[in-house]
Amino acid sequence: MDHDRLERQIDFLLEIDGLKEVVRRTYLVSGRRRENSAEHSWHLAIAAMLLAEHAAEPVDVARVAAMVLVHDVVEIDAGDTFVYDTEASAGKADRERAAAGRLFGLLPADQGSTLRALWDEFEARSTPEARFAQALDRLLPVLHNIHTAGRAWRENGITADRVLERNGHIAEGSPILWQAVRRLVERAVSRGEVEPGSGEAR
Repeated sequence: MDHDRLERQIDFLLEIDGLKEVVRRTYLVSGRRRENSAEHSWHLAIAAMLLAEHAAEPVDVARVAAMVLVHDVVEIDAGDTFVYDTEASAGKADRERAAAGRLFGLLPADQGSTLRALWDEFEARSTPEARFAQALDRLLPVLHNIHTAGRAWRENGITADRVLERNGHIAEGSPILWQAVRRLVERAVSRGEVEPGSGEAR
């Protein structure tokens, strides 16, 4: 048995427990509290299994699931950046690349490079799997907001036009899911759960 390899694997597993402590702006559907990034990643993996038939192109579901499970690991060091916070987003890429280097570097080289490659693929949206994974990553917070009457949107002054503008690349991964998002946002506007913004939500 390679004891050093096992020790590095265990060290990584213990390190990523920190993802459970990264609190996002999005509320649970119940509204009782905000979700953490580990919960978000788990939810995305289930979504990948259930919604793959709606991807724009055929995808390897296992690869999508693996990708969404590792995509937010970097938040242990870099923190969660609210998608609508343009100021914080400015340095996000650099913070997350540094975090990826440290965290995936904890693993044995073969496993570290595999996970890092998945993370890089997700960030680049360079494959059908990555585009679909990113579509899901944007879809779920929208669903959470829809089912909490736009709570996080209202708390942060987010309007419907910004929701649609910031999440438009859902269409690259799944035009079907993008049409569903547009309908849901339009419904939220009609119910007064989110302000339309400077223009009509479209």
